[in-house]
Amino acid sequence: MSFFPKILLQPEVEEYLGNMFRNKELISALGTLEAERKYESLLNRLSHPPAFTTVRVNTHLASVKQVKNLLFEEIHKQYKGLSVPVLQHPQLQDILLIPVIGPRKDLQKQSSEVIVGAQCGNSVLRGAHVFVPGIISASKFMKAGDVVSVYSDIEGKCKRGAKEFLGTKVFIGNGISELSRSEIFSSNGSLKGIGVRMTDPVYLSPSLDNVLSSYLFLQNLPSAVVSHVLNPQPGERILDMCAAPGGKTTHLATLMRDQGEVIAMDKIANKVKKIKQNAALLQLNCIKAFCCDGTKALAIGKKEDGQEGPPFSAESFDRILLDVPCSGMGQRPNMAYFWTLKEVMSYQPLQRKLFSMAVKLLKPGGTLVYSTCTITLSENEEQVAWALENFPCLQLQSQYLTGRAK
Repeated sequence: MSFFPKILLQPEVEEYLGNMFRNKELISALGTLEAERKYESLLNRLSHPPAFTTVRVNTHLASVKQVKNLLFEEIHKQYKGLSVPVLQHPQLQDILLIPVIGPRKDLQKQSSEVIVGAQCGNSVLRGAHVFVPGIISASKFMKAGDVVSVYSDIEGKCKRGAKEFLGTKVFIGNGISELSRSEIFSSNGSLKGIGVRMTDPVYLSPSLDNVLSSYLFLQNLPSAVVSHVLNPQPGERILDMCAAPGGKTTHLATLMRDQGEVIAMDKIANKVKKIKQNAALLQLNCIKAFCCDGTKALAIGKKEDGQEGPPFSAESFDRILLDVPCSGMGQRPNMAYFWTLKEVMSYQPLQRKLFSMAVKLLKPGGTLVYSTCTITLSENEEQVAWALENFPCLQLQSQYLTGRAK
C-alpha cells in the first residue's frame, strides 16, 4: 500500500482525523499500536484506487449472465491478451467486479512529461484518459504522437503552461500525446477532448465509456450496497432525497422491477436533467425527477389536487433514501484533499435538516437509510446518535443485503 504517498491533507484536517480515530474507545478495544496502524492504513488506502472496478447490471433489460458474457468479451478486447476475469459479487448478485491490475512497478518513465491536476490524476487511476482541460504542464518540445509520462501534481503548485516542474509529483503512467504542447497551451482553454491517451497506467482499469451503456452502470460498491439495504419492493412509493446523478435512483427502480414509484429530487436543475437521462437510458419508467431543495420538501397544509411533485404531504413514502451531501473524504482514489477543517465540518447542520425532513415524510413503520461517502464521525456515527435521540419513533436496525438479481 506504500506505492503512492498517503493522502495529502490540510494539517488541521489531519489532526482532526487523527484525534477522531485515536479515540479512547478504539484504543481501549484495540490497543494504541493497532489503533495507530489502522489509522495509517486508512490514510494510505484513500490514495489508492479500489481493488475492483464495480459495475451494476441493469437487470430490467437483461440477465446478469448475459451482461457478464458481453462484458468479458469487451474486457478481453481492451486488455489484449491479459486474462482478466469478470466476477459476480457473492452477496450482491447484480454487481460485477473487474479486478484492477496494479500498482505496476515495471513501467519505464519517459523524458517527456505531462503534469495534470490532482482530480485528473484520480480519474486516470480509475481508467480514464487525460483530457485537455486537466493538463497543467508539458515538456518543452512535446509533439503529437510522443510517448509521455504522466504525473499528478498533488500539492497544486505547478503553474499552467510550465515547461518543467520540479515540485512534488506522483507518477501515474505512460501514454501517447494526442496534441503538441503548443496546441494545448495556445488555445486559450477552448480545446476539449483527449490530450493524452493512456496506454500504460500504473493501475490498469477498463474504460467503460459508452460500453453496454443501457445494460451497465458504473457504480462504486458502497453506493450499490445502499440500495440493497433499503430493499425497495414492487408497488411501493420511494423517495431519493438527494438523487443526482441518479445511480441509486435507477438502482432502486430496477430492484422494484420498475413497478411502483421512485421520486428523485435534487435542487440543481442540470443534475435533475441527468437523472432523467439516466432513467431513459436504462429504460426505467417508474422514476419521476423534480428540481427541489430537500429541506423544503414537506407541504404545509393540504396539497392541491393533481399535484404529483414536491412539496409532499407528511408520511407519504414507504421508504426513503437519504444519501446526503457530505465532505466526500471516503471517495477513492484521492491523493490530495484541499478542504479546510471548517469546510469539512460545514455539512452537519444541512444533514440534520434533511434528516428531520425525511423523518416527517416517512410513513409509520417505513424504512429510512442514511448514507454518506465520507469517513468522519461527525457526519456518520454522530448523526445517527443525534437522530435516535431526537426522533423516538426511529429504531436502529441491522443492515441486511438482499442481493436480488435475475
